[in-house]
Amino acid sequence: MTPYRALRALLFCLDPERAHELVLTLLATYERALARRLVPRPFTHPALTQQLWNIGFPNPVGLAAGFDKDARAPHVWPLFGFGFAEMGTVTAEAQPGNPRPRIFRLPDDRAVINRLGFNNTGAAAVAQRLAALERFRRPAIPLGINIGKSRHVPVDRALGDYLRSFREIYAFADYVVVNVSSPNTPGLRDLQAEEHLSVLLKALAAENAALAQARRHAPRPLLVKIAPDIPDEALAAIVAVVRDSGANGLVATNTTIQRTGLRTRTDEAGGLSGIPLRERSKSVIRQLYRLTGPQLPIIGVGGIFSAQDAYEKIRAGASLVQLYTGMIFEGPFLAARVARGLVQLAGRDGFAKLREAVGTDA
Repeated sequence: MTPYRALRALLFCLDPERAHELVLTLLATYERALARRLVPRPFTHPALTQQLWNIGFPNPVGLAAGFDKDARAPHVWPLFGFGFAEMGTVTAEAQPGNPRPRIFRLPDDRAVINRLGFNNTGAAAVAQRLAALERFRRPAIPLGINIGKSRHVPVDRALGDYLRSFREIYAFADYVVVNVSSPNTPGLRDLQAEEHLSVLLKALAAENAALAQARRHAPRPLLVKIAPDIPDEALAAIVAVVRDSGANGLVATNTTIQRTGLRTRTDEAGGLSGIPLRERSKSVIRQLYRLTGPQLPIIGVGGIFSAQDAYEKIRAGASLVQLYTGMIFEGPFLAARVARGLVQLAGRDGFAKLREAVGTDA
């Protein structure tokens, strides 16, 4: 038994959310020392480095949103091999999320169901935490911040809610992801409809430009995170809105509400992540890349447990990838193993740079 399998056996004896809180508390304790004394470096290799949105990524493997919702450990993630990390989802209002229990492991499927409901301390508190940490130094990797709608805010008032979060976290984000696709906040996925999404993204893009001008730097890249449950024929409309609004990229995909093919019998509501999501997310990435080409870079998420999984998403059209559930089952250094494996896979196929493989199977 490997050291992580032994630790996983212990963690799996705990309630999933309790295990997550324990791990994050330990990481946050370590974070305070790192921010002050050390500059951890992520795994990198000449074949993996790239510039996207004028941001330098040391490797293309990122931490997906959801693990570090309140930005408690942003300096820690390079130690595990991550080339970037996404904090959140953050909402304008602090909120407790849905009632517990709200995370469920499906070991036979190597999957997780969650219905957390954007539990977080609020955008202002996250901004204050990052400001305190950055008095010492910024993290050694790009930091994305994922923003969503506060639960009590109706869809017709979502715009002001998103703008409030955006203004709070703007100074600390290398890029910002607009989350309109979680299945766990009532009405949120309605914002993927063309008429809502266009208004939201145009307003955020205008605010982005205004803040950038005031601070005399380039606007933050704006990305949109979409659901895997959108029919293929509807993806073209979303791409058109994203492109026309001035947004800069896509994150594909969020968790799914589908339960097709599960070994585990369950009636738990929430978003499913892990291996069962892998093929659907890859299909969405491929469809998006066919619609956009390299003009709207894609971050691929869903069911990455190995370098091969990540490589398939890259060849389908993703420029970057993210993982979370895979780390629960495979251990904290999965990102480093995936990054090293990508170097080997790219070299095997004759690519001097991994970015040359993007979209080759689309």
